[in-house]
Amino acid sequence: METKQVISCSIVALGIALGGFFPGYFYYNANRDNRTVTVKGLSEMEVTADLAFWKIKFKTTGNDLLALQKKMSSDLSLIQKYLEEQGFKSEEIIVGRINTNDLKTNPYRTGEIGDSRYILDQSITVRSPKVNLVESSLSQIGNLVSKGIIFDNQEYSSPVSYLFTGLNGIKPKMLEEATQNAKEAAEQFAKSSESKVGKIKTANQGVFSVLPREQIPGVSESEQINKVVRVVSTVVYYLD
Repeated sequence: METKQVISCSIVALGIALGGFFPGYFYYNANRDNRTVTVKGLSEMEVTADLAFWKIKFKTTGNDLLALQKKMSSDLSLIQKYLEEQGFKSEEIIVGRINTNDLKTNPYRTGEIGDSRYILDQSITVRSPKVNLVESSLSQIGNLVSKGIIFDNQEYSSPVSYLFTGLNGIKPKMLEEATQNAKEAAEQFAKSSESKVGKIKTANQGVFSVLPREQIPGVSESEQINKVVRVVSTVVYYLD
């Protein structure tokens, strides 16, 4: 009988002990989860565009369709020759088709057509990694106007897109720098709160953004050769 009482008392005591241990254990972890700091780490890197798309659109108008087609062929040859003299290879020069607009077929036209029944236009696209050559060639192509070539003003005003394609190559280094900057911010916070930075609870690498190096109103990132890549990482650290 006494043995059964001892066993019963032992079981009760063990239950009380476990009942006290587990709430305390989870309470400690709950507090530990609450002792965190959320910081952001910034990384920026200046880069240079490594690919350019240059669209050259030209056109002519008149009533003699055959003569206009010959004019377009001549203008095309002049532009191709200019580009090759600048140093572009034939595979970097992509010639588009001729578009023909017959104003007589336009049901919404008003007034007389006059001497401009047909409007022909065509585009040449230069796709090249020679971004500096594209920039210098763009500034001189206006000399072809003296040879009778008419460029489309709307296309010619901002015809080049400069792209940076090496983002994957710089991601690891930038993420490492952003994380390091975040940790330094966390350590500064921990120092002021008399704590120590522990392990990472969660981390978000953030979104990589390619921005223009010069923040000029009305000028987009694709119009500038020099750019800035930026990423902001968010890291949550435990505080011990």
